[in-house]
Amino acid sequence: MLARRPLRSALLTGAVATLVCAIAPAIASADLPWAACPTAGFECSSLAVPLDRANPAGEQVTLSVSRVKAASNPSNVAVVPLAGGPGQAALPLKQTFASVMQPAIANRDLLVFDQRGTGASGALSCKALSQRGSIVKLSESCANEIGPRRGFFRTADSVQDIEALRVAGGYAKLVLFGVSYGTKVAEDYAAAYPQNVEALVLDSVVLPEGPDPFQRSTLVGAPRVLQDLCAGTACKGATDNVTRDLSSIASKLRKKALRGKVVLSSGKRETLAMGQNDLVAILLAGDLNPTLRAELPGSMRAALRGDAAPLLRLAVRSEGLTTGLSDLTGHAVDEGGDSDALFLATTCEEAPFQWTRAAGVDQRYDEVTAAAQAIPKAQLGPFSPAAAVQGGPIPYCIGWPDASPAPAPSAPLPAVRTLVLDGQMDLRTPYEDAAQIAQRIPGAAVVQVPYTGHSTVSADLTEDSACTKTALATFFAGQTPGPCAASSNPYAPTRRPPTTFGTVNAKGKRNKTILSAASTITDAARQMIGDALALGALPRHVAGLRGGNATIHEDGSFRLNSYQYVKGVVVSGSVDANRNAKVTIHGGGALRGSLRLSASGKITGTLGGKKVSISASASAASAAVRSSADSLPSVKDVLKTPSLLATR
Repeated sequence: MLARRPLRSALLTGAVATLVCAIAPAIASADLPWAACPTAGFECSSLAVPLDRANPAGEQVTLSVSRVKAASNPSNVAVVPLAGGPGQAALPLKQTFASVMQPAIANRDLLVFDQRGTGASGALSCKALSQRGSIVKLSESCANEIGPRRGFFRTADSVQDIEALRVAGGYAKLVLFGVSYGTKVAEDYAAAYPQNVEALVLDSVVLPEGPDPFQRSTLVGAPRVLQDLCAGTACKGATDNVTRDLSSIASKLRKKALRGKVVLSSGKRETLAMGQNDLVAILLAGDLNPTLRAELPGSMRAALRGDAAPLLRLAVRSEGLTTGLSDLTGHAVDEGGDSDALFLATTCEEAPFQWTRAAGVDQRYDEVTAAAQAIPKAQLGPFSPAAAVQGGPIPYCIGWPDASPAPAPSAPLPAVRTLVLDGQMDLRTPYEDAAQIAQRIPGAAVVQVPYTGHSTVSADLTEDSACTKTALATFFAGQTPGPCAASSNPYAPTRRPPTTFGTVNAKGKRNKTILSAASTITDAARQMIGDALALGALPRHVAGLRGGNATIHEDGSFRLNSYQYVKGVVVSGSVDANRNAKVTIHGGGALRGSLRLSASGKITGTLGGKKVSISASASAASAAVRSSADSLPSVKDVLKTPSLLATR
């Protein structure tokens, strides 16, 4: 089987349930002492709050906070962005938050802080999480390393920290802007302090009761997301029935692992196997890397027809195995302050796991397995109870000894102005969950953003992010946002990869050779762009589907190194940042030769000893080259994507 899902993948689910206790803040009203920040336009301060509010004289946590002070703030309101996770630091994103929330901060202050246990607010860390081994044992070791204080990093504690910041900052009310897990914090604060909330903006909603550790809404939502992706003729050339294929491949993977050779980014081949949990991981990874979602329909159809390579490559890419990231967490905890330990502390202490809190691992496993097996099939989509147990936070928390009481039921949400944003393709926090907010907060505006996964303010793929920008501007102008305008999918489903040169969709050997070269270039560009979206930076190498790799340069140009997309057809050469290519091609039945392929569609070169010269508008071959060049956004545009894309 593939390696167990990295902890980063679990962080990205935003899987947490929380308790809010309306405890009065243990500080007096006073102004925070502000000083200039290194970041232009921001002021910095800090506030000490009790770790345990039942012991206000005990250990303190120092919250690091920044603000942008509005020129005029007549209502004395602050906009407070809340990052995801749990475990993501907000201060490294403060400039992105300022840009996203520009319509709100014209006449309100922006107040950004790292929640306790993240970033500059005493980021939790565990030596155990830098080691290799069973995640069950590592999680237990992390809990013991943190000690009893691990019970004080719950959402309820963050809620009280927000109230303490409001009082210390002298604000009358707050606008809370939550992304993913941050929506849970915002909702719980609003339930505890409704009189102090001017408005809520909830992006990628975690419901007040917290997400289901069994991920039922994700499992049930998968067929709907793929059906939306393939609406109309979008999946022509990939599959004629994507939901049928999803059910079929999930059923096969439940019974037997899919095995085959996979090319890694180094160009080396390895034999790997994937099960249904890896299929779920691909679906979730598509939230952040839409190229995975685009390739999935055709890859599932290919696997069902005996070609395992495309689906196995997606499994590898979804796990981050083609990068140089750590084996356990899938990423190195950097100076940005994202904390795996905080994710464990909050999630494992709060989520409503179906086990006895004081029980050991064996009893917990028996109890949660029995609970999963009792779930009606209709609530699991095409997946089995094993996927519900193994695909979410359960493996990370089953060995975590709880240090806090069980969470109380969530409080009702107050009737405050609310804007809900959720991606049509989001499977971490599906739109169906977001739509429930309108039933709980009368008058709440719910906007579904087309072709978008998790964190709409950064992952909105509509032209110039017009949908989310318009919704935010309309909302803060005091009006109700309407639905998004119709748009096209910039990461449309891809065709099923050809298995041999003979199955390339073109007439004649010359055209098949040209299309094989163009498709190879497009495949390498898609892998590069997908990794850049997921990592926030260009990868060094990407793997060919059936052999070789591509070396990526800083400007988005790349070199193909014996790259194979069509089996046996070897393509080498250079591709500039505008997708103009100079390549050689041979093998697999293709004509041997060299080609220059212009992004405009012009093709020149020599194939099979004969000269090739095709104008930009002369043939189906040139149209195919233009289509390949135009089918993906530029690297420059991709790297404009705000860093909130990685929000957990």
